[in-house]
Amino acid sequence: MQNQVSDQNSSQKPDNSWIAELGRTVVLSIVLALGIRTFVAEARWIPSGSMEPTLHGTQNQWEADKIIVDKLKYKFANPQRGDIVVFSPTDELKREQYQDAFIKRVIGLPGETVELRDGKVYINNKPLDEETYLSSSQSTVVDVCTSGQQPAFLAKPQTIPPNSYLVLGDNRNSSYDSRCWGVVPRENIIGRAVLRFWPLNHVGGIDKSPLYP
Repeated sequence: MQNQVSDQNSSQKPDNSWIAELGRTVVLSIVLALGIRTFVAEARWIPSGSMEPTLHGTQNQWEADKIIVDKLKYKFANPQRGDIVVFSPTDELKREQYQDAFIKRVIGLPGETVELRDGKVYINNKPLDEETYLSSSQSTVVDVCTSGQQPAFLAKPQTIPPNSYLVLGDNRNSSYDSRCWGVVPRENIIGRAVLRFWPLNHVGGIDKSPLYP
């Protein structure tokens, strides 16, 4: 009799094991997602037009390009010229009250001397070939540097310090970049932009060539 009562009580008791399992699954998913975002990759959207035509940016994130940033690559290799990188604001940019991450293209590497002449970039006294990502109407000058430190960083030739990189936007006529405020320390680089996943008609890898007409 006692056994029968015990069996009846257990059969009437709700089985909550699936709730516990669901909870564990949700928690594990969140931990994995946070781990991937912290150490491997993360999604970002382009908020400005400074990387046009390579990446389309606008304050409306549903109309802007959305990208995947590889955060693992630079733990094993150095940034290369032409890489499109996402980085946290430098000390100079923080002084100017910038808080959000920037996205630009690596142009100058540690130890190189960078100079602007006649609207072009020179690396160690040699003109840099930028035809694959820079339109012919773009001119690389410091006239865009109307705010921030004065004179502009590239108002004269500069040798890039160790573990630092000079970065410029592809839209040179509308990009606030290293010409104005200086170099990016390696420790500020979050990762490399490797994949565009929005809009759907432009899904694909991000290389050194523009993907928009």
